[in-house]
Amino acid sequence: FYFTGTRLAPKGKLDIPVLFMPDTMKMYEAVVVIHVMRENGENWPYEDSAELNKDLKRSVTVAENGGIQGILWIYPVHGIPEAPQQKLVPAVIRCRARQRVERRVEVLLTGVVPGATAMPTARNSAMVNTNNPANIQEEVQVTDGFSTTVEFLYELQYQSNEIKSQLGALVGMHLIQRERDTESGIVTLIFNIVFAPNKPMRNEAALVVQCTTGGVWKFPMLFIAMEPEVDDVINIEAVGLNKESIVSFKLTSQTR
Repeated sequence: FYFTGTRLAPKGKLDIPVLFMPDTMKMYEAVVVIHVMRENGENWPYEDSAELNKDLKRSVTVAENGGIQGILWIYPVHGIPEAPQQKLVPAVIRCRARQRVERRVEVLLTGVVPGATAMPTARNSAMVNTNNPANIQEEVQVTDGFSTTVEFLYELQYQSNEIKSQLGALVGMHLIQRERDTESGIVTLIFNIVFAPNKPMRNEAALVVQCTTGGVWKFPMLFIAMEPEVDDVINIEAVGLNKESIVSFKLTSQTR
């Protein structure tokens, strides 16, 4: 799309609307180019020098008389589609405080292959299906983090830095199984989630899976830490009315 004839006052602001309506789970790239010229048609003075930055030379249009006819601002735009998640049920991980549990979480990624489904959907569950379909043949490459260029990347995201500081050190995640259905193109990822809370809590998080071609899937998760079990029962026997009874016990600190 091209928009011409827009006048901008000195120190004025220009809003440029960008509309993104993806139909497949892949990244789309575009470039927004702003070309500014003087309203009176005059050129800016310009001296071609070997010391002039190459990036600056690419950002101006030079007229025949040697002046700067226009200035360019180039903004790359990446459109990354995200699968809808309104109807997803959170995968709930429950554990008593000061204990440790391991749960398997299965997520389905649809729309990975363009044209495989009309509109990508997703589902997650805390259960594992051990009966693998016969038409699942190939594996997909996955890594933990967003730094390397492989087929899929994943991480846990938290609603705030405060929740991240509370939950980040208590939760571990590891991919244990990955499969692709060659007929439907649906990718199944199975994660092993370790939860070792140190106190009662209830926090939400999101398992984010990103395809290197651009698609993003988010799966809600809920971590619930219940009250810990009673450590011990202290019995104090009375020795008589209005007399003190004393019992001693040891407490060991787990930190300094």
